[in-house]
Amino acid sequence: MQCFGTRSSRQRKERLSIGGDAMLGLAARSQAGDDRGNGSGRGTAVIARPKTKTKKPSLYRVLILNDDYTPMEFVVHVLERFFQKNRDDATRIMLHVHNHGVGECGVYTFEVAETKVTQVMDFARQHQHPLQCVMEKK
Repeated sequence: MQCFGTRSSRQRKERLSIGGDAMLGLAARSQAGDDRGNGSGRGTAVIARPKTKTKKPSLYRVLILNDDYTPMEFVVHVLERFFQKNRDDATRIMLHVHNHGVGECGVYTFEVAETKVTQVMDFARQHQHPLQCVMEKK
C-alpha cells in the first residue's frame, strides 16, 4: 500500500523528466541571449539588406562641327528637326558653329546622344552634305 505523501518511482521520473526538459529549454534560451529582460522579442531577428543606390547616368554633349560645304539653312533644319530647337535657337547655334567651328546641340544620356548623332549623320549623307556630328562625355 502506498502512502498519500509518497510518490512512486515512476511519478518521480516523470516529474524529473518534465522539470529537466523545462531546465533544458531555459538553458537554451539563455545561451541564445533571450533573457526576457533585454527587450528583444523571442524568435525575432532583423536582417538588414544594404540598399542599392542607383548611380545617375553619365551625360554626353552632342556637337555639330563646322565645314565649308554644308549650307547654313540645312544646319538650322537639322537643329529644328532632331534637337527640337525653335528657329531662333537653331539660328543662334548654327552661327556659333560657323564662327567657332563647333556648337552644342544638347546634352543627353549615352543611348539618346548616340541615336541623335546617327540620325544627323544619316540625314546629312542622304542629302549629300559632309556635316559632322559627334558626341563627347560631359
